[in-house]
Amino acid sequence: MRTAIRSLAAVLALACAGSALAADEVVVYSARNEQLIKPLFDAYTARTGVKISYVTDKEGPLLEKLKAEGAATPADILMTVDAGNLWQAANEGVLAKVDSPALKANIPAHLRDPAGQWFGLSVRARTLVYNPTKVKPESLSTYEALAAPEWKGRLCLRTSKKVYNQSLVATMIARDGEAATEKVVQGWVANLAAPPFASDDQAILAVAAGQCDVTVVNTYYFGRLKKDKPELAAAIFWPNQQGSGVHVNVSGAGVTQHAPHRAAAVKLLEWLSGPEAQGMFAGVNMEFPANPKVAADPAVAAWGDFKHDDINVSEAGRLQAKAVMLMDRAGYR
Repeated sequence: MRTAIRSLAAVLALACAGSALAADEVVVYSARNEQLIKPLFDAYTARTGVKISYVTDKEGPLLEKLKAEGAATPADILMTVDAGNLWQAANEGVLAKVDSPALKANIPAHLRDPAGQWFGLSVRARTLVYNPTKVKPESLSTYEALAAPEWKGRLCLRTSKKVYNQSLVATMIARDGEAATEKVVQGWVANLAAPPFASDDQAILAVAAGQCDVTVVNTYYFGRLKKDKPELAAAIFWPNQQGSGVHVNVSGAGVTQHAPHRAAAVKLLEWLSGPEAQGMFAGVNMEFPANPKVAADPAVAAWGDFKHDDINVSEAGRLQAKAVMLMDRAGYR
């Protein structure tokens, strides 16, 4: 009898040990590149002993993977770029609500899901970049003003197929309504100096080369190009400073609906929203910290202070379909 009890106790001990080991792991599905996330995960593992495994891919395939895996998924966290993508993931039912005082304290309300299913972890501004040899900054003002006749043949844009521009237009719809926004987008199309480019980098290089005078891009693309080519004829202008402010979006993450290691996943998100990780997370990609208590990397801070739009970034997802249809009607390809 005693032997049987000892054997049972040993089995239970092994089971408990196995559970403890399993809890010391988090699996992340990430649409962010490995070079951006690995330093963070390595730092977290060094501090906590928690192993982080990750799979990287585009946001679309990762979302489909989560949906196909269902309750059998090994993923604890989905990490991706743009609030439109995060909203879509929540809308598809693959993210779970997280009620964390630490996350609420660290991430401002407009940079996280109102329902608590995802949280912004870094901020990117979609702003104007102009050629300083051809444009005086005082001639620039707002996104909407780029639809005016004076910019005919002077504007470059990235394709409307990219979620970044869809999110910009979606938040314009939220602010100004569909009719006014469609008129602006029609004006942009009429003012294009060239067909829309495949990337922000191409649009900035076209501005620097004199193919056009101004474009709309995410700031980190500008930062990377200027780092490699300091002499590049391109400069940042912060638009809409007398009104709504610069359009901002986020990269962020949420805990999956069927996370095997939910508690450990929440702890990782909380750490990612804290001071140490925020400086690393934003600085590596030349973005802004989502946590307002954390200073931007000096290279990013050198671009100057600006007022940013405080509309909840979830609007980028809620109105994404309307934005896509509007851009199609306006001939923005």
